Amino acid sequence: MSEEIIMDFQTKIHHKILSEKQNLITQKTNLYSHQTPVNLHAHLQEWRENIINIYAKSIESGLEATYTVLKEWGNITVDTLVDNNLPLEFAIDEVRDYRKLIGCIIKDEAIKCDLSIEQFYELISDFDAVVDRAVHYLSISYTRKFYSRINVAEAAALELSIPVIKITDTIGVLPLIGDIDTQRAQELMNKALSKGSELSLEHIIIDLSGVPIVDTMVADNIIKVVSALSLLGINATLSGIRPEIAQTIIHLGINVSDISISKSLQLALQDLL
Repeated sequence: MSEEIIMDFQTKIHHKILSEKQNLITQKTNLYSHQTPVNLHAHLQEWRENIINIYAKSIESGLEATYTVLKEWGNITVDTLVDNNLPLEFAIDEVRDYRKLIGCIIKDEAIKCDLSIEQFYELISDFDAVVDRAVHYLSISYTRKFYSRINVAEAAALELSIPVIKITDTIGVLPLIGDIDTQRAQELMNKALSKGSELSLEHIIIDLSGVPIVDTMVADNIIKVVSALSLLGINATLSGIRPEIAQTIIHLGINVSDISISKSLQLALQDLL
């Protein structure tokens, strides 16, 4: 069979898939309608139309051109998934199911046109490569989007976990609760300095009564926060230091005689007010 005949066959398959598009979508809709919310049906209709169009076009457009279109489609599809809280497996199942449905169309038309095994194998291999690349782009885009949202959520949580509360015009309290790791200790430094300056504070009480324990590196960072605040003309008091934290600070060999320390937040406020 000549190359020209093969190209004509590919064009025929392309149009055949498009002519069967609504039938293919109906099969998928009936299969998954009980698993998806009604408000997503319109999104899925458009989504399914797009992937069928891409699959159909891939038969006659070649792999590289199809890969470019698939990459953009993957990004858009993942936005729909994440925005509607749909799992990645849902999209992958959709993409893979069309491998079988469209593969049957290719097989039936290949039989009608008397394609050789070698020609059919080459055609179906390229189609399989397109489906595999669709799954690849979905996985990459979903992972990137998912972790991007996690990072944003973590940053927001970190921001909220280190609040500077203005008590009077010149006094602020920075209460810490829970474990403090290196990242949170760095955020403590940033927040204490930025908020202390922004709020025009003269004194900040860093309350550690809600912190169970810190390692030597974090303890060192807390002491550095006190020193950095003093460079801005802001006095700092450490309150509510637990025995375990006190031991860690002493093991560092830090001279705390110049640091204002109070047994509790209440006593620290009483002394300042």
